[in-house]
Amino acid sequence: MPIRSRLLQQLDQQIAAAGGQLESACLRAQRVMLLARHGHLNVAREHLTQLHQLAFQHPNVKLGAWLHLAEGLMSYYTDFGVAARDKVQRAQAMARAADQRDVDVLATAWLAHLAYVGHDLQGLVEQAKACLAIAVPEDHQALARLSIALGLALHFANRWELAQAWYSLARREASADGDDATTSALMYNMAEMRTAQMRHESLAYPTRPRPDLLLGADSIRHYDAAVGASAMSELTPLLRAQVLVMQGEYESASQLYEQYLPLAMGRGLSRLGGNLLADLAWCRVNLGQPEQALAHARDAEMELDPRSDVDDRAATHSRLAQVYEALGEDLMSLTHAQTAQREWAEFAAQQAHWAERLDAAGLGRPPL
Repeated sequence: MPIRSRLLQQLDQQIAAAGGQLESACLRAQRVMLLARHGHLNVAREHLTQLHQLAFQHPNVKLGAWLHLAEGLMSYYTDFGVAARDKVQRAQAMARAADQRDVDVLATAWLAHLAYVGHDLQGLVEQAKACLAIAVPEDHQALARLSIALGLALHFANRWELAQAWYSLARREASADGDDATTSALMYNMAEMRTAQMRHESLAYPTRPRPDLLLGADSIRHYDAAVGASAMSELTPLLRAQVLVMQGEYESASQLYEQYLPLAMGRGLSRLGGNLLADLAWCRVNLGQPEQALAHARDAEMELDPRSDVDDRAATHSRLAQVYEALGEDLMSLTHAQTAQREWAEFAAQQAHWAERLDAAGLGRPPL
């Protein structure tokens, strides 16, 4: 899928006009990061290998910082986990040692994002404050990434209105830079948070009417097709499947889960497994397939990771309680329902703590 990005065009023009090998190499490293953020990991890896060979022949701290940051993003976009943090921290340390603010501010923004992904609230606060302290208005990529992280953190803390202010800033910063990959990431993350919130409500109040969230999931797919982004190629269909389950379209949801869940888990996203396998079990129940429902429910229990986010664990137990109740497994249903109740209570306490901590750090709203 070809990339149609104003930011990519700008980088290509800057590389062509570069005044020397070092300037060109640093810009090429930034190009690698953009390729990774668009999901073009194989091509990005080829270019990054070439840059490593160049850096080996002509060592330079600034180039080394950019390459470590590029490696960190390559790692992140491989499985959307937190293993990238060490590489990005190394980029930040090298940038600070060499007084390279442009690498530092972007690495710091990404460390804030990775702290959110890892549910490291203290790390998020520290990196966010550090990023805002050194950022200038022209740091569009860093400010966009930081804004997404803080918007998600406030959304997680049930501060929807405050999150919107950061989401709006992220959108403006991405647009200013022509950064379609960041716009795509913003769209996906906002849709994912809304879906998680509605899923919680649907589990707690099964008969309550719910808004149609399919437009958000479909908008991501159409936007990515238009700009040549494929980083969310497995995740967006799974998001759509969750919405379809809430709307009672079990056949369509199960088809998406069957096609894309193994692909996502194969990419290292096994943390999704328990949660979405429980959803698939619920689809089987409603499609009149009790044996398959039981098999998926047991798989969901096996895949349930105690290190995963508490709201994901709570949703999994809530869904499994429904599945086992429908299958006549009353004791199993009660066990999961009681566990879900404890997990949801922990989630509410965590939300309150995050809201309090972000407010105290002065991160509730973007700076004027």
